[in-house]
Order: sequence, then structure tokens, then C-alpha cells
Amino acid sequence: MMLVAALGLTAAVPPAAAAGPVPAPPASAREPVPDRAALRSALDGVRDAGMPGVFAEVRDAGRTWRGASGVADLATGRPVTPGMRHRVGSITKTFVAAAVLQQVERGRLRLDDPVGDHLPDLVPGERGRRVTVRMLLNHTSGFAEYIPYAFPSISGAGEPVSARSLDENRYRTFRPAELIALGLGAPPTGEPGATPGVYSNTNYLLLGQLLERVTGLPAEEYITRHVIRPAGLRDTGFPAGARLRGPHARMYEGLWGALEPPRDYSTYDMSWVMAGAGLVSTMEDLNRFYGKLLAGEVVSPASLAQMRRTVPVIALDGSTIEYGLGLHRVEVPGCGTFWGNEGTVWGAGTVTMTRADGGRQVSFAINLIRWKKPHPIDGAVEELTRVGMGCGHS
Repeated sequence: MMLVAALGLTAAVPPAAAAGPVPAPPASAREPVPDRAALRSALDGVRDAGMPGVFAEVRDAGRTWRGASGVADLATGRPVTPGMRHRVGSITKTFVAAAVLQQVERGRLRLDDPVGDHLPDLVPGERGRRVTVRMLLNHTSGFAEYIPYAFPSISGAGEPVSARSLDENRYRTFRPAELIALGLGAPPTGEPGATPGVYSNTNYLLLGQLLERVTGLPAEEYITRHVIRPAGLRDTGFPAGARLRGPHARMYEGLWGALEPPRDYSTYDMSWVMAGAGLVSTMEDLNRFYGKLLAGEVVSPASLAQMRRTVPVIALDGSTIEYGLGLHRVEVPGCGTFWGNEGTVWGAGTVTMTRADGGRQVSFAINLIRWKKPHPIDGAVEELTRVGMGCGHS
């Protein structure tokens, strides 16, 4: 699997090698829970490979391990700590999907409703009639990604990759409709409903607008009231401004080597991707949320079953992943089936995975993203993911 998210990421977990679900092995076949020495070594390995800071929480069999390695600030040497808040990127999509499923449960939506029935001004005509709510959720709409058009300098089209458009738009407040128009105005990536789908943040900006139309509340407010708070998440929310509140690390963006050394992008307006990747959270909150979601405590069991219906989707890094409705499935031979998501935004990366039986969870964050490849960080992050999942060393 490749780290997928608002932009392109790095290898994080081993590629799926099985076509169907792999049951978790018996407890005797897994490593001791949690393996503190192995987890500490894996965290330090990511730091030693060149990551400024990394922090994690692992839960297994009622036990919890938290750890951190490296620095939150390269200039001062301030260390990272396990409880820091972090921009978690496309992990936001699971929260959005859960909110949409709640509306399905209330009878305000159907998954197979044409999007144009609800958003005729944003998706008019034949496309509005052919694309359904489900297709937005699982990235089979055929709607293109808008980010290369909103930030053209990062795509390298006709010019060297640079941070020019990031800096020009760093504190700009985008309107969702203008970003959606960029995605819908680009050449389609495929026919509606065709697989493999193609990952696109345009889909989730549309879902944010859909939530607003059917609930009468901004999507961020609805999700806060009806998903975040009922799940008991104390440190999760949408940022109110360019700066993060509470303890957090500085976040460094490399733009695949175009920024050398990587540049601090800890502050910026998140309106460029709010409903797709805007959340701020902690590793503790992420594990709590996915544990409750997969236990049927956020949406109904029937809705959760819909979320787990996956299709092949081409991620922004070109890899093919198994994607449901805001959930990513990963099969690890000999270790089990995991559900979760990954995310990046400028300077920040996050992974969260929960085994299908709920028994093992790992969430970790890194404060440098899009380093120049190949790089030792790639293998070190993959090793941390395996060890965090309880899958042993590679």
C-alpha cells in the first residue's frame, strides 16, 4: 500500500498480496502485545533515516503504548511528544463518509441518489444524473483532482516543480465551489461507476456541500456535532485559522526535493481542502474513533457494511488500493485484514490502521512529507507500519 492522501505520499505498508480477507492469526502466532522494544526501535529508525519527528500510539488487547522520537522544531530541538495535535489530511474522509451515512440512515439521502438531485448547480446536466453519492464516496465518479489546477507549480507542468503557488495561496481562503469547478472542468478520469476508480479530492468537497444542503449546517459543524463529539474525541476538530492550537510540531514540506532543505509549512489556510483533508487530531483520538467506528458505534452495522464494500482505486501516487466509502482496506498476509486511512497535507503525514477484529490499532504521525526519492525514510516508515500493526519485522 502507498500512503494516499490529499497529495501523493510515500510507501507506508506492504502491498496487499491476497485477493480476499485474511483472518487474524491466533494470539500465539503474533508478537507480544505491544512489543515495546520493537516499537521504540521502529520509531527511532524513522528518525535516524532522516525524519525530524515521529510519534505514535499502539493499542492491543486493552493495552496502550505511546512513543515519540525526534524533534518538533529543527531550529530549537524541541522534542516531539506522543500527544501532539497534527494535521491528519485525508483521514478526514472517513469522518465525512460517516456523516453522509448518518444522513442515509435518517432517510435524507440514498447512496444511489444522483448527485445532481441534490447539487444541480454544482453538477448539472448528464454528469449530475449519472454520478451517484456512492461514486463520490468511493472515488468512481470520474471527476478529476482539482489540486494541480489550484496549485499549478507543484505539478511541474511546463515549469520546474516549485512552491510558488503554495506561497501565493498560503493564506488565501478558497470557496469550495471554485475548487469543485476546477475539478469538474478538467478532463474526466473515467466513466461514472467504472473501476478502477481514480482518487480525487473533488469528490469529497462535493460531499461537504451535499452535507450542508441536507443538514442545513456547514459540513464541518455537522461533523463536529454528530461524529466527533459523540465519539468522545477531545482533541479533534477543524482549524479555525491558519495556526494550530495546542501542542504540535512544526511541519516540513519537501516537494519531492524541490525544497531543499524542506521548508516549514506549519501555518496555512486549510480551505484549499477542508472537507477532504482539513481535520486536526491526535493519535489517541484517531485510535478511539476507528475503534468505535469499526465496532458499529458511529454508524449502524448496515452502514458500516456499506463503508466496507471496496473497489480498486488508483491513488494519487499511481498505486492501486482497495477503497470503500471513506475507508481503505489493507491485507497483510499472516497478520490479518486492516481498515483505516492515511493522509498528508503540506508538511504533515499520518497513518491510522485498525485490525478487522478491533484487537490491534496503530496511528502515527510524521512532520516531514514529500522528501526526494529514493530515500531511507521509505523503508523505515514501512517497518514502523508493520511493527505497529503487530506484523513483525520485514
